[in-house]
Amino acid sequence: MSAPAIPPYLPAELQQHAGYSRVFQPGRLTFGFIAPLESYPQTVGPYMTGHAAMARKVDDAGFAAIWLRDVPFYDPQFGDIGQVFDPLAYASFLTAVTRNIAIGTAGLLLPLRDPLIVAKQVATVDQLSGGRFIMGVATGDRPTEYPAFGKDYEDRADRFRDALDLIRTTLGQDWPVHQSKYYGELRGNLDLVPKPTAQKVPAIVIGHAGQSMQWTAQNTDGILSYTADPRRVAGIVADWRGLSPDVFRPYGYGTMFDLDADPDAPFVPGRILRAGRKALIELFKRQEGDGVSHVGLHFKPQRRAASEVIDELAEHVLPHFPVGPAPVSKTSALVDAA
Repeated sequence: MSAPAIPPYLPAELQQHAGYSRVFQPGRLTFGFIAPLESYPQTVGPYMTGHAAMARKVDDAGFAAIWLRDVPFYDPQFGDIGQVFDPLAYASFLTAVTRNIAIGTAGLLLPLRDPLIVAKQVATVDQLSGGRFIMGVATGDRPTEYPAFGKDYEDRADRFRDALDLIRTTLGQDWPVHQSKYYGELRGNLDLVPKPTAQKVPAIVIGHAGQSMQWTAQNTDGILSYTADPRRVAGIVADWRGLSPDVFRPYGYGTMFDLDADPDAPFVPGRILRAGRKALIELFKRQEGDGVSHVGLHFKPQRRAASEVIDELAEHVLPHFPVGPAPVSKTSALVDAA
């Protein structure tokens, strides 16, 4: 099944957003990394040694994004601590030590966070980053966290929609009036400060957040999903494009990966993307043609040092997938100039 033609431009309200327009470009595939920027195949968590230098390294090399997971607690049943630091606090730090790379969350656990505080934090990081922040949102996959926050796991999908609606209203309107189902009421007598740098802060669903693909396509600015088999992505993208054929809404995915030291090593399908760089380039080129907009690579199972892998990707793979300026529609440019 082939996907509908990709609209040539980003939505007008996102064309001037520095982070979104860097990561998501119609007809192109970009890729970045899911933090931590560290290989730790034998341990449940990273050491975070030299993490600032690693962030500068991928920024200087020209990669598109660094994605930060939201994992409040260590649950031994899941066996992975994540990148250790709180994603919004860490995002602020990373924006201070980098210049161009987009910083995104993958994703904020909206049912477990106060949405008005999230709105304040997101607007702050957006301002401090110069508009490089992308708000990835999720419900999480760890039921054991919900009792600790006094929240019901069963209503997480409904609570997610309510929280996202409140956040977007608070970020996007002056003196908003809004009645939330779970979180509270805005009566038009309060206004959020600061406001975002661009017309809107993009909201990307991470995973599925308990929502249908149709709801996600109609109510958000894209999806960064997960896949156990990249060979199935073409069909998923075709279905996704069919849900909003007239608006560019990017589809990307995150995956654990292990770059083989042998550049000729074949692609090995499975939960971990294993391949040499030549097979990796071939896979990404095919997926770019299928309409995949972004791939986030996760170092956890990587057997080689992350720094060494980044150097190889930057020298041999990244030139095939350069990050360039996203096309701007003439109509939008005229509106902006006016």
